[in-house]
Order: sequence, then structure tokens, then C-alpha cells
Amino acid sequence: MEQAYLDLGKKILETGNVKGDRTGTGTKSIFGHQMRFDLSQGFPLLTTKRVPFGLIKSELLWFLKGDTNIRFLLQHKNHIWDEWAFERYIKSEDYTGPDMTDFGRRSLIDEEFNASYQEELQKFCERILNDEAFAEKFGDLGHVYGYQWRHWETTKGEFIDQIKEVIEMIKTTPDSRRLIVSAWNPEDVPTMALPPCHTMFQFYVHEGRLSCQLYQRSADVFLGVPFNIASYALLTHLIAHETGLQVGEFIHTLGDAHLYSNHMEQMKEQLSRTIRSAPTLHLNPEKQSIFDFEMEDITIEGYDPHPTIKAPIAV
Repeated sequence: MEQAYLDLGKKILETGNVKGDRTGTGTKSIFGHQMRFDLSQGFPLLTTKRVPFGLIKSELLWFLKGDTNIRFLLQHKNHIWDEWAFERYIKSEDYTGPDMTDFGRRSLIDEEFNASYQEELQKFCERILNDEAFAEKFGDLGHVYGYQWRHWETTKGEFIDQIKEVIEMIKTTPDSRRLIVSAWNPEDVPTMALPPCHTMFQFYVHEGRLSCQLYQRSADVFLGVPFNIASYALLTHLIAHETGLQVGEFIHTLGDAHLYSNHMEQMKEQLSRTIRSAPTLHLNPEKQSIFDFEMEDITIEGYDPHPTIKAPIAV
């Protein structure tokens, strides 16, 4: 399974188009790519580098709660979304610290700036954890994934719980071609800290197996995609668990699949490593509804990856 991901990285390195991007970092990019993962053959958590499963669990549970404030994530030592909230804070009138603008370009060449940025970011996170009013004002990311999944607002001012609805449809009309959840809400895009990269996903039921296909408009192949693969594989397992189905395939369809210019060497290092056996996912059988799952109810066994490969995030 993992070979599909490594093949994507190799393809971008060898044939990718050199493009600019919103962050100013620069990328190599291809447009339109699909990977398939048979979830019955093991859980697709990459082994050619360590991928922190705890972060994947807490982020997905955050989405499923309909939460959009990073405080929940910080309480679970998850810092995936820190920079997006911090970016909003440093652009506000309340921020009085050193100038942190133009982070994408300056972070590549200015070590002193990087150190100052990390110091200010740490202070920001500590305040989010310890100051409820501050967290309410600056920890929220707008109507990002959790909001759209669980509280899609209609023109009538009503709300649609897409996750609950799709689970009910899987149970009652499994052959439906409308088993879809969308995170891309054009009206809300301007107010989101980051418009959804994984924009919509669709389920498919056949012979007692549940498959999921994700369309991802923008894919950070080195840092983001390994998380996305594991997250949607976990979501498929959770929904299959609630609906009494076995897992089928996770199909990952990518729009702009890119490697950032400061991730090239890391990708080459990962490609030099040998794939190891995929781990096994275990879900607490006593929990039925996916909304009842907590961190300790989701575990993996047999995960023996190569060491972490560090790379900077492009904000």
C-alpha cells in the first residue's frame, strides 16, 4: 500500500512543474493523481518515516466534535493547527509583539526570525490553554472542517449535520450515490483560517464493505498527505464500525499534489528507505457511535516505522 505514496513522491521529484504558491516557498507540482489503499490489508500509516498517530486521532476527533477552536487540540498536545490561529492573532490589533509578517519567505533564510517566531508562538499556545476568553477570541479558526461536517448552515439559518446524515444513509440506503460530505462552502471560504484542502468525500458500499474516496484540492505531499491518508482511513474504519460493515478501500484523489522546495531532500531520504509491515488498527468494541469515541478507544499495534524526518511547515 505504502508504495503508492512513494511512487507519488518520486513522480513529483522527477516530472513536477516548478510553481509559485501562496506561502512564497515554491513547489514542484503535478495536477490530478489517484492512490488506492486496501484497508483489509493493514492500516495505511507510513512506515518509511514515523507518522504520529496520536495527532491523527485527536485531529479527527476534533473534526467529529464539530469543534473549530485549537484549544481542544492543544489539550491533547496537538500543534498541527497552531500556525493558522497564530497568523490570525499577529494580524490583529491586540498583538503587540515583534513583527511576524512575511513568515513564509523569512523563515527560509533567517534563523533569528525563526527563533523569535517560535518563542511568540509558544506564548500564544500557552495563553490559549490558560485563558478561556483569549482562546475564544483567538483560538477559533472560523468555519473549517468540523463546522462544515457537523453544522453546515443553510440559507434558512438551519444546520445540517452531514456526518450524522451520511451514517444514517449508509445504514438505510447503502446503494445510494449521494453518500457525500462536503467541506467546501464557498460562502464561508473567505472567513476560514485555511480553506479546506480535503474538500469532499464519498462512501460506497458493496458486499458488506465500506469504501471511501476523498477529493483533495491541494496536497502537501511530504507533510500533509501521510496524515490525510491515515485520517480518512481511520474515519472509514469508524463509520464501518458503527454501520456494521467491513472496510474496503480508501481512494485518495488529488488535485494539485506538490512538494515544497524545502521538502525535496526529505522526500529523497524517505524514498531511500525500505517499506515495513503495516500496523493493525483496534477500535473499542464497546463503543458503537463514532461520536462516543475518545483517544484511548483507538489504538494501533505492530507499528515499527523508520525514524521521523523533520521538515518546516509552509503557512
